[in-house]
Amino acid sequence: MNNNIDLYIQALNSANCGIIITDNTQPDNPIVYCNRAFETITGYSHDEIIGHNCRFLQGQDRSQPERQYIKECIREGKDCKLEIRNYKKNGNLFWNELFISPVKNEAGVITHFIGVQNDITERKKAEHELREEKSSVERKIMERTKELVDNEAFLSSIIQTVRESLLVLDANYKVISANNHFLNSFKVTQEDTVGKILFELGNHQWDIDTLKELLMKILPTNNPVIDYEVEHDFPYIGKKVMLVNAYRIEFEGQYKDRILIAIEDITEKKETDRRKDDFLSIASHELKTPLTTIKGLVQLLQRMVPDNSPEKFNGTLDKVSVYVDRLNVLISDLLDTSKIQSGNIELHLDPFEIDKTIRDTVENLSVSAPHHKISLSGSTNAMILGDELQISQVINNLISNAIKYSPGSDKVDIYINRVGSFVKVSVKDYGMGINPQDKAKIFDRFFRAREIQKKFPGLGIGLYISHEIIANHNGTLWVESEIGEGSTFSFTLPIMKNHLNE
Repeated sequence: MNNNIDLYIQALNSANCGIIITDNTQPDNPIVYCNRAFETITGYSHDEIIGHNCRFLQGQDRSQPERQYIKECIREGKDCKLEIRNYKKNGNLFWNELFISPVKNEAGVITHFIGVQNDITERKKAEHELREEKSSVERKIMERTKELVDNEAFLSSIIQTVRESLLVLDANYKVISANNHFLNSFKVTQEDTVGKILFELGNHQWDIDTLKELLMKILPTNNPVIDYEVEHDFPYIGKKVMLVNAYRIEFEGQYKDRILIAIEDITEKKETDRRKDDFLSIASHELKTPLTTIKGLVQLLQRMVPDNSPEKFNGTLDKVSVYVDRLNVLISDLLDTSKIQSGNIELHLDPFEIDKTIRDTVENLSVSAPHHKISLSGSTNAMILGDELQISQVINNLISNAIKYSPGSDKVDIYINRVGSFVKVSVKDYGMGINPQDKAKIFDRFFRAREIQKKFPGLGIGLYISHEIIANHNGTLWVESEIGEGSTFSFTLPIMKNHLNE
């Protein structure tokens, strides 16, 4: 039987079309399987796909009528075929020819859906070009010729006026243009640069295998190079840290195959960030010691309170204890942030039952938040190899945030289940929601949404710490949210291999 399954999986992975399977028995119909072609078409890895609903490929492009048609077919349990706009991981649009079929069990209940997709972007492009050809050929040639001239002139003016180091390469990675900012920043001349292969410039500072690999993929795949850091001892200017971004220039005709490279000197910024991190680490450590002493003294005072002490005295002492605990949590978070930035965060990997960890965390929070109903549903019976304390910290933070940022609601829903070889945990609140602009930065260090910053105190490090903890456990953490409709934070963790079939 296992041999047959392996053969089927091998066959699916050999297919050129993308194939996914979703679990209709779970909330939001998550993806539980994808083949390699689906990863290639979308640009996402297997681990980034599992647990998501298929709609994540449409990003913010939610006005497509095809989305409603998919919902209706799934609700009615019928086959459907359609063409829809999707977006790769890098943000590039691709047209998807999608076939969806339901899978029923012996009782006739739909348990799964199978989706088969083909990238028909080139076909769409060909259809568009064919329609274009029906217009006046002569007018088209004149417009294209003028466009080429204007674009070339426009590009040249940009390159020379932008206050950032810019290079333009041809298809063979030869420098055909360098702006004055590049020449001045690297203290070189046009003769040192133009006409030379990029990887041979200076003391071969750009001749880095990983950077070369990324640059060589730009023209055939149109995938840009985003924020690639190069730390190097450059000729004439010394040791610097440069941030490299590269893009294909989308011109037609003879200017089609061009690569624009933007280079930013971030040496001072990196040093400033390092000093901030050092200060953060030192300050947190220095605050931790006296705070521990204060906490001990408060506990001692609480044990020594006379029987006839005023109620106000006892209440004040209890408040001091509560605020000392809050300060202790804040400093601990700052220490965690410092450790993450310096790469010194430790993982104590041991097998643990994820269901029990979540139940224990929910029970503890239910005691501290008696006015909120925290409901837990689903189970996995899975063992996770990881740092149980850190995973509990993530769950605690997500539930605490759900309570904190839902002032008009008294319930939080938590759902756990298996999705493929992963455990998926979702925490849903019914609060204010997050706008699309803030969603892209919600896991950044010290970032806080504008609406939240005005109404709720905090430093904006809890989600950053949670994101890094899950990433260190080879999982993913993401959020789905609409303004006024609450938020759902979900994360996945890989199940221990010898417990996958339990």
